[in-house]
Amino acid sequence: MRIFDPHIHMTSRTTDDYRAMHAAGVRALVEPSFWLGQPRTSPDSFCDYFDALLGWEPFRAAQHRIAHHCALALNPKEANDPRLLPVLEVLPRYLVKDGVVAVGEIGYDAMTPAEDAALAAQLQMAADHGLPALVHTPHRDKLTGLLRTLEAVEESALPAGRVLLDHLNETTVKAARQSGAWLGFSVYPDTKMDEQRMVAVLKEYGTEQVLVNSAADWGHSDPLKTVKVARAMLQAGFSDDDVDLVLWRNPVAFYGQSGRLALDVAEPGAAHEGNSLARGGE
Repeated sequence: MRIFDPHIHMTSRTTDDYRAMHAAGVRALVEPSFWLGQPRTSPDSFCDYFDALLGWEPFRAAQHRIAHHCALALNPKEANDPRLLPVLEVLPRYLVKDGVVAVGEIGYDAMTPAEDAALAAQLQMAADHGLPALVHTPHRDKLTGLLRTLEAVEESALPAGRVLLDHLNETTVKAARQSGAWLGFSVYPDTKMDEQRMVAVLKEYGTEQVLVNSAADWGHSDPLKTVKVARAMLQAGFSDDDVDLVLWRNPVAFYGQSGRLALDVAEPGAAHEGNSLARGGE
């Protein structure tokens, strides 16, 4: 079984997570930029964060033979802070870099005018740079948020087929499917979707253009949820090919639209910019 986690925040995870993911079959991932839990107060902190997603995290992932890619953006929650709007001016110089396979996470948190503006600007950046977009649908009032998202996509220069609508659930999947966009589902221990609900959605709506992710971060989450969904699919009667489509070929097809996927992991060096994973030794 080969697994591609299309949305996971490895900056928040440990080396043990990388080791367990590889042992369970995870061979590739995309790490979208997101809110770190504590508000950032300067655009410079975003630059440091983006640099880490392009350097240190791919280095860490390579130690465990996992191909690391990233999506970069000003996230919806922090789009409401005027101090951080200059990030939108800096972002284009990062979007041309190897390893960046999408613009994301963008979308809505509280559905404010500031979020409207940031979403529109970053959908345009995705179109300008030939990148797909990973769109965060809000955790609250999800259907309203999804419909507002679809309006923004419709008004943008980015085709729906280059948009991944993430954090979907039973209340939003039908409208998302009708839009022609790709469908993303985050599977969590206590919130969002779980394995059995995910299997039920797959039975009703099919496996085409569906991506399943762990969205594992600093909260209560599980970086092996993708693997657990795969096992639940098999137990429910889905074939090995169905599992491979949802957990590997679909994310490869979506992010492959960037032209930047690199699924063969090069032999990692001993250090990244003079720093290694070793502690307590030479």
